[in-house]
Amino acid sequence: MILLSFDIEEFDVPLEHGIEVPFEQQMAVSIEGTKKILACLKRHQVHATFFCTANFAAHAPEIIENILQDGHEIASHGYYHSSFEMEDLKRSREFLEQQTGQSVKGFRMARMMPIDEKEIKKAGYTYNSSLNPTCIPGRYNHLDKPRTWFYKDDVLQLPASVSPVFRFPLFWLAYHNLPAKVYRWLFQRTLKHDGYIVTYFHPWEFTNLKKWNLPFIITNHSGEGMIKRLDDLISFSIKKDYTFMTFSSFQQNIIQNGNSK
Repeated sequence: MILLSFDIEEFDVPLEHGIEVPFEQQMAVSIEGTKKILACLKRHQVHATFFCTANFAAHAPEIIENILQDGHEIASHGYYHSSFEMEDLKRSREFLEQQTGQSVKGFRMARMMPIDEKEIKKAGYTYNSSLNPTCIPGRYNHLDKPRTWFYKDDVLQLPASVSPVFRFPLFWLAYHNLPAKVYRWLFQRTLKHDGYIVTYFHPWEFTNLKKWNLPFIITNHSGEGMIKRLDDLISFSIKKDYTFMTFSSFQQNIIQNGNSK
């Protein structure tokens, strides 16, 4: 089972590197990338989960409508991507539910930062995917955390997948910079070992980032290169008869099977 996800948010990556980008342009970049993602998913008839900031949703209602029309899941990525207050947990869920008319069950913290599970539960979420159980120098070190799904404070934890033993992260940066065949080998090995895989990308990766003065590891293969890589990854998975499902569908499978590890 493949739990493919996208964090759709304001394109604020340049701000982390001292580059000012007007909000309208931040939105335009992410909207462009999301449209390309949706086209790829529709072409292959697979479903994904979109972790969305309330701020993005408020300024791109037509994109949210397209996501829902194509049968994808909307989950919360907070209210804003560049700032956070504990009240944003509940506020973002309520805003997204009002906009979509659907229950929002999941949360992912911006930049995969730590978040108190008790607050996640209090805000009304039933699953959290804010953990990358690896070490990213300068960002976090979670080598002591579980690699696969588990419960904490009655909230289902769905960590981003990392390879067995060495815990090599299989998130967006890995697919930008590893040879595609190497990534797919690690992807398949992890999938066979764990029975499922969680990976995530961002819409702005599918636009041309080379016009920004950003690090090479971010801009490498951006734009058309990442569109092709996503298309290839999905095609590869379909040929292997892997199943794509949303996070809430995976959660429902766990509940139906009576698992509670």
